[in-house]
Parts: sequence; structure tokens; C-alpha cells
Amino acid sequence: MRIRILLVVLLLLIAMGSQAGRFLVVDKPQRADAIVVLAGETSVRPARALELLRQGMAPHVFLDAESRDVIYDQKLTDVAQHFISAQPDKDRISVCPIMGLSTYAETDDVNRCLQPYGVHTVLIVTSASHTRRALRIFRHRLPQYQFAAAAAQDPTHFGIFWWTNREWAKTTVDEWIKLTWWEVVDRWR
Repeated sequence: MRIRILLVVLLLLIAMGSQAGRFLVVDKPQRADAIVVLAGETSVRPARALELLRQGMAPHVFLDAESRDVIYDQKLTDVAQHFISAQPDKDRISVCPIMGLSTYAETDDVNRCLQPYGVHTVLIVTSASHTRRALRIFRHRLPQYQFAAAAAQDPTHFGIFWWTNREWAKTTVDEWIKLTWWEVVDRWR
């Protein structure tokens, strides 16, 4: 009897584990007053946001850029501004300087950028593995806004079949640790 129970528990764990990557992803873009591209992974997030902008999902995009970061003697906010100046929709894109070094802290900076625009609904663009945690943090910290999420897919970084690729496995485990920490510790501060 104990062996059967152990086998059932083991099968349940395997079934749940196989869905661990899929659970992290929330990709349900909805029309909004603004699109906010969370800081990080600049190779895929801004491109996804511009695609959504051109589809009419929002009238304006805010690119979060860490204001203290420097890349080859250039501030990251200046690099972001240069990127914007090359876009055909440049009048509909702004840099949102970020001081915080976590998603939790980033909410304060995003709120500061959104307030002058009278925004009520926000479409967050972030990495696929980060969407669920980002949504939970933003909804908790900024309840005055309605949030939806769009996943920026980067197959070199993450995939829902996480057990088939070493990098995907590391990303999945790391994101689950952060999501658990948010739910157990940070949410209650």
C-alpha cells in the first residue's frame, strides 16, 4: 500500500513539475492606456512592445531603463533614448528611468512615470518566465491600475519544456524561487 501511495505521489510531482514552466507564463495582452517594458533583456522586450504598439494595443510605450547602469561609458537611459530616436513611432515612446534594482522596487518608478499621463490600464511587457511574478507584484503594489501582461519570448533564455535545456531549467528554478519568495515574504511586508 505504501509503495502505491509513493508511486501516486511521485507521478503527481512529475506531472506538476512538467507544468512548472507553463505556470510561470501569462501571455494575455489587452488594450491599455500604456505599455510598460520592464527593465532587463533589452534584446526581446522592446521589440515585443513596439509590435504591440503598432497593433494598436496602447497609444504609448514606456521603456524602463536603469538610470545608474553604464554600458561602454554610456548611461543605459541614453542608450534607450538613442534606440527610441531610431523608431518611426518615436513620439509615442518614452524612457522611464528606474532606480530600483528589483521588480518590487521598479513599481515605484513606473508609478512615477505613469502618473502625469492619467493612465488607468497598463500592459506589462517582460520576459515570458517573469510575467506571472511581475503581474502579482504590480497588482499588489499599484492597485490603482489594471494590469495585463504580454510575454516577450526568448528561446535562448526560457522555454516551457524547461527540462529539455539546461538554461531553461536554470531560469525556471530561479523564477520559481523568486515567485515563492514574493508569495511567502515580500508580499507581506
